[in-house]
Amino acid sequence: MILSAIAEKLKRRSKDDFKGRHFEAALILQAVSWYLRYPLSYRDIEELFRERGLEVDHSTLNRWVLADAPLIERRLRVFRKPPCGSIRIDETYIKIRSQWRYLYRAIDKHGAPVDFLLTAKRDLEAAKRFFRSAKAVTGVTPDRVTTDGHDSYPRAIRTTLGKGVRHRTSRYLNNRLEQDHRGIKGRYRSMRGFKCPRSAARFCRAYDELRNFLRPRSRPHQHVPADRRRLLHLRRTATVLAILQAA
Repeated sequence: MILSAIAEKLKRRSKDDFKGRHFEAALILQAVSWYLRYPLSYRDIEELFRERGLEVDHSTLNRWVLADAPLIERRLRVFRKPPCGSIRIDETYIKIRSQWRYLYRAIDKHGAPVDFLLTAKRDLEAAKRFFRSAKAVTGVTPDRVTTDGHDSYPRAIRTTLGKGVRHRTSRYLNNRLEQDHRGIKGRYRSMRGFKCPRSAARFCRAYDELRNFLRPRSRPHQHVPADRRRLLHLRRTATVLAILQAA
């Protein structure tokens, strides 16, 4: 009931988001959701629409993603639960214009995303920026932070989060986050890299929010039967479109 009420409220707010568009909002959002969630190129989605009797050029799909991926991220963030007291932080690499960049990512102990930061360097200033961003986005200061053994983290935690935050270095505790990196790594690999940092950041934020909203498990190692997973996916996919599409 609460979920449907919030969805209706956001739906009424979105009347102007798709004003003047040639295609219906539901079609646009379906295309953007497919692109964010699955390893599809713009030309793959163009073919999928053609099979359904719709002519949508791949360049049009690109403009839709640029315009509406941030909308998906903003609307779905409303439904994110506040992170628990313990968060795990790690960095991975993504390629932008044939150059590798650091992608800082954080999740809580239940696997829900906290925040991310894309940066050219892995140093103290980058770590501080990440912690300030995570604190501003969530409005919560964690009581425990688990990282790898990089030298920049202890000082960054003390200066941005406070001396009362417990810092742990454990490869074992960060295994879940290292496995979670596979999601974004596998998705962007089919795109053959990003063209600019802004588009990379836009995609990563929207991807994490949509992936988190659709995931069937609310905690690690939770058993969800196959029929329940299918039902949850159908319901949440329909909810995403209801939240986003214009009234």
